[in-house]
Amino acid sequence: MENFILIFICLAAGMGLQKRSLFDENAPLTLNLYVIWVALPALILRQVPTLSFSTDLFILLLMPWLMTALGAALVLVGSRLFCWSRDVTAVLLLTVPLGNTSFLGIPMIEAFWGTEMVSYGIIYDQFGSFLALSTYGSFILALYSEQQRQSAGAILKKVLTFPPFMALLVALVLSKPLQQPAIAASLSLIASSLVPVVMFAIGLQLKIKLAAGQTLPFCFGLTTKLLVAPFAALLICQFLGLDGSAARIAVFEAGMPPMVTAGAMAMSAGFAPRLTAALVGWGILLSFASLSLLSMFI
Repeated sequence: MENFILIFICLAAGMGLQKRSLFDENAPLTLNLYVIWVALPALILRQVPTLSFSTDLFILLLMPWLMTALGAALVLVGSRLFCWSRDVTAVLLLTVPLGNTSFLGIPMIEAFWGTEMVSYGIIYDQFGSFLALSTYGSFILALYSEQQRQSAGAILKKVLTFPPFMALLVALVLSKPLQQPAIAASLSLIASSLVPVVMFAIGLQLKIKLAAGQTLPFCFGLTTKLLVAPFAALLICQFLGLDGSAARIAVFEAGMPPMVTAGAMAMSAGFAPRLTAALVGWGILLSFASLSLLSMFI
């Protein structure tokens, strides 16, 4: 419950201060750069060394990557059909495939399914969404961050030098030193600033009225993320004959709204910030209803 309260407080604070014009127009960008360069790397360095693997939970490892591929494919099809701009396409490629499976997903699992099911959500998030953010997310940001076409080498260089990806590599190589109590505690404190800062930055930009031409991609993005993706995940589990606890949580996590950090990445690159803020902010609000509906089907 405290996670929900924190989300609403930070989002409301940002929206309230937006109306008072106390912050510079570049304030959200500055806040998101802090997330990309400091808070998110700290979170990666703290969480990745604690990962564990269990082969009998393969659906929790497979589903996030299937949802990433499905979301990206649907966005690319929609972009071609509706002739969306490069910035709008980039925003949707970051926010539709990647879900808020940790900060919102874990408390939602506990609320709907009980504490004993939370461990499944942690596996889904850390082995799936978290790694997809650092790899797929880095690739999309590098690919769309400049208007001109880039060579494969230039894209690879940007991916490898992107702070979250570098943090992932460091976490994999130096997992034991990073688990030292003093280091782990310090990283946890820094990482804990990620969601409040991002939600406040979203609140500073969240508008009820979208910019011209963004209503369709907004509706497309949230419909795909909150409805199409989870029911596709449900069909996949039925096709594979999976109906256990791990499969249920995999489907439930597939229905989480756009990832806050993916939105931060999009805004830090200047990709349609108003659309990004709307997708993340309204996605969280609408997910309370969509996840209730999804739990009934599961």
